[in-house]
Amino acid sequence: MMMNRRLYERIERKKKELDSLRPLPKTALEKLRKQFAIELAYNSNAIEGNTLTLRETRLVIEEGITIGGKPLREHFEAINHQKAFELLEGLVRGKGMDEQTIKGVHRIILSRIDDEYAGKYRDLNVRLLGAIKSPPRSEKVPYLMERLVEKINRNPDRLNDIEMAAYIHYGLVEVHPFVDGNGRTARLMMNLFLMRHGYPITMVLRVDRKKYYDCLRKADEEDMKPFCDFIGRCVERSLDLYLDAFKGGEDFITLAQAAKGTPYSQEYLSLLARKGRIEAVKIGRNWHIKKGALDRYMNEKR
Repeated sequence: MMMNRRLYERIERKKKELDSLRPLPKTALEKLRKQFAIELAYNSNAIEGNTLTLRETRLVIEEGITIGGKPLREHFEAINHQKAFELLEGLVRGKGMDEQTIKGVHRIILSRIDDEYAGKYRDLNVRLLGAIKSPPRSEKVPYLMERLVEKINRNPDRLNDIEMAAYIHYGLVEVHPFVDGNGRTARLMMNLFLMRHGYPITMVLRVDRKKYYDCLRKADEEDMKPFCDFIGRCVERSLDLYLDAFKGGEDFITLAQAAKGTPYSQEYLSLLARKGRIEAVKIGRNWHIKKGALDRYMNEKR
């Protein structure tokens, strides 16, 4: 197993718990899905430099409002991401990965932004600022994409769902098949795979951008474990929020509140959260946890 076993076991347990609650209430599920889809668009675009806030992204997508002082491109990025996600929702019942779907998602991502290259593999060689290795030459892209899709569908290494989601994401970023929009396409295709396997919408948070890129650089150095664990924690966060919405029970508390009555400081709990050692969830910029999750960690240490 490439990823942290304890993290994977937690994800499996929470996934089974969520599955046990199905069928989920339709009205509440649709409300949560819309919320997550907008947060996905906001975070994915913000990672790439889009300056729309979460509130502004919501207004652009839901109300069609133009935000004063913001570039037209940023409005299209928000609208296009939502449309691309809606395309994926229609494909959730399908199986396997194919190049046509990847190109179709990318075509929407770059619609009205760069129609010349929307949905088309690059015919240019590119260099990425600060990257450890350069993307392959453009003439190799069709072959590499064919090989990537074949390996995803065959799964010769018997990767688990989280490892495969990370592999799909990294594989697309590594090949860098498009002139622009590779990261957004990769995150969406990762989500298509996860949703097909019963996981909720999973997002890479803007506030985790540095950690995200650090893990991708380690993958460039042929160490996939940090990236698999990073994606695993993103998946776990979504599972926690879905379980909180549909199961209820304990409320999340801040790490400062959680530290009271324990031998741990807030700073130490924050370190454990960043390493994925405790079942903490990042809400906004701050980590939160449920008392039961902290109790489980403390019992394991006894």
